[in-house]
Amino acid sequence: MGVTIREVAARAGVSVATVSRVLNDRPDVAAPIRRRVLDAAAELHYQPNRAARSLRTRATKVLGCMIADVTNPFFTAIARGVEDAAQQAGYSVLLANTDEELPKEQRYLEVAVAERLAGVVLSPASSTATDLSVLAGAGIPVVAVDRRLQGAAVDSVTVNNFRAASEATWHLIEQGCERVAFLGGPPSTTTGARRLAGYRAAIRQAGRPDAPELVVRGDFRVEGGRQAMTTLLETTDFDGVLVANGPMTLGAMEVLADRGRVVPDQVAVVSFDEDSWARAHRPTLSVVAQPTYEIGQRAAQLLLERIGDPGLEPRRLVLPATLHVRASSLRRVDLTTAHAS
Repeated sequence: MGVTIREVAARAGVSVATVSRVLNDRPDVAAPIRRRVLDAAAELHYQPNRAARSLRTRATKVLGCMIADVTNPFFTAIARGVEDAAQQAGYSVLLANTDEELPKEQRYLEVAVAERLAGVVLSPASSTATDLSVLAGAGIPVVAVDRRLQGAAVDSVTVNNFRAASEATWHLIEQGCERVAFLGGPPSTTTGARRLAGYRAAIRQAGRPDAPELVVRGDFRVEGGRQAMTTLLETTDFDGVLVANGPMTLGAMEVLADRGRVVPDQVAVVSFDEDSWARAHRPTLSVVAQPTYEIGQRAAQLLLERIGDPGLEPRRLVLPATLHVRASSLRRVDLTTAHAS
C-alpha cells in the first residue's frame, strides 16, 4: 500500500474528511487549508487512483458491499441480497472482505472514495471505532448492516438481537437447563453486545444468579468457537449453551464431540444463524434464524433511496428473527418430534 489519505490528513493537521473534500475539488474548504492539504499530499507523494478518475461516469452506478467475513454464509447471503436489489435498479456491486479489521476496513473506505462509488453497504468492524469521515467528506452515503454505528447518523438494517437472544435463552431454561452458558461475539459490535444483553436479561428474569464464568467471548469464527468452548469446558460446569453465530457453533460442536459431551442430553445447544448444515447435523440444530437475504436486499433499497434523496432522515430498520427448535436443545419431549421442524 502507498501513502494513505489518513497520512495526508495527519501531515496537514486536518481531518480525513477535509482531505477528501480537497482531493475531490469540493468548494467548501478555505483556501489556506486547501493549500496545506495539497502541500502535504505533494510532500508525501500521495497518488490518487488514476484509473478511478477515468471511470467516474461508470462508477456512479456502482455500490460497495463491505462485509466482515466472506466465508460466513450469513454475510454471503446478505451480499447476494444487496446484489440482486442493486441489479434491479441498474447498479453493479463491488464486494470487499474486511476481516473485522479496522485498518483493512479503512483502506477499503478510501478505495470507495477513490473509485467514486455511489454508496456503500457496510458491516462495521466496530460499532464505535469505525470511521466514516472519508466517505462523509466525499458525500458517499452508507447503510450499516448487522451492526449499528453508535454516534453516526446513517441508515441501518439489523435484527432484534436482544429479543432473539432472550427467547433462545428462555427456551434452554424451559428445557430444564440449570446452568446456561453463552459463547458471544466481540463486544465492540452492537450485535455482540445486544445478544449478550438479551441472554443476561433472560437469566435475571429466571431468578438465576449472575455467573460471569458462563460467558466466554469469541470472534465470530470457527476457531473462536473452538477456543471459547474449550475454555468453558475447562473452567465451569454447564448443561446448556447459546452460541452467537454459525461459524462459532461449528467450532463449539466439534469440541463437544471431541470431549464426549452428548447433545442434548448433557449439553443442550442453540445457535444463531440458519446455516445450510443445521438440518443435516445430528442431532439437528436449534437455531435463531435471521432473514439474511432480506437484510441485504432492504439495505440496498435504503441506500438507493438515500442516493436519490440525500436529505432523508436516518432510518433504522429492525427485522425479526425466529427461533427454530430442533433436536439439539430438546430435553423434555420426544426427540423424534424435533426432526419435523
